[in-house]
Amino acid sequence: MFRCFAVLTFVLCGNFIVFADQPEPGKWTSLFNGKDLTGWTPKIRYQETGVDPYNTFRVEDGLLKVRYDQYDEFNQTFGHLFYQDDFSNYRFRVEYRFVGEQCKGGPGWALRNSGVMIHGERPEQMTKDQDFPTSIEVQLLGGDGTHDRTTSNLCTPGTNVFYQNKLFLPHCTKSSSKTYHGEQWVTAEIEVRGNKVVKHILDGDVVLEYQQPQLDPRDAHAKELSEKAGGLMLSGGSISLQSESHPIDFRRVEIMVLED
Repeated sequence: MFRCFAVLTFVLCGNFIVFADQPEPGKWTSLFNGKDLTGWTPKIRYQETGVDPYNTFRVEDGLLKVRYDQYDEFNQTFGHLFYQDDFSNYRFRVEYRFVGEQCKGGPGWALRNSGVMIHGERPEQMTKDQDFPTSIEVQLLGGDGTHDRTTSNLCTPGTNVFYQNKLFLPHCTKSSSKTYHGEQWVTAEIEVRGNKVVKHILDGDVVLEYQQPQLDPRDAHAKELSEKAGGLMLSGGSISLQSESHPIDFRRVEIMVLED
């Protein structure tokens, strides 16, 4: 069941936040108040839900930050920050930038790597040692200053999609985006229409599109979720932001709920 919610929007000017009245339906709404993590719950691998012993997810200077300065080493402790409500039909956008150096012990593929997880399970459904929630990942990637590297890619932890008119089983696929090098701010948007279609959008252009997000019966945990849900198809679910060992800032986290 997808819950209704009432929050305040803001107008962003630099790093200062000016709150406005609750928006009308179909208007952008902030899920991040710029002050604290109200409405959000962390789930760090090997920790109980809600426990973030190294202050991975924090708010500083009006930014939602992912940091590793209190880690001795990463040790595969992937984390996710879950919003309190589930959604089905919506547009979602984040404005992000990669900063600094990767945490010691982070995997090579996780350099300048993060993501937005959509159509996900709730954090309470995850096992204590689970690395990623069963979900659809909109992968956020930064360039290394030299090589081409697309962003807003697709990865599918415990899931599959229909892509180019067939069931797509590989774990990840690239978008058609350009490369974003350095510490520049990037705005990534996702349009989600339940089980019908998901679009990844950058600079106003659709860089990846697919249909029928669904649980993968080859994955034991996903199979268990599908049995409880009574089917494989995903029409909605949680939204979470990822920690994969490279520092990242978010200065805008917004949603526009759409009609079914």
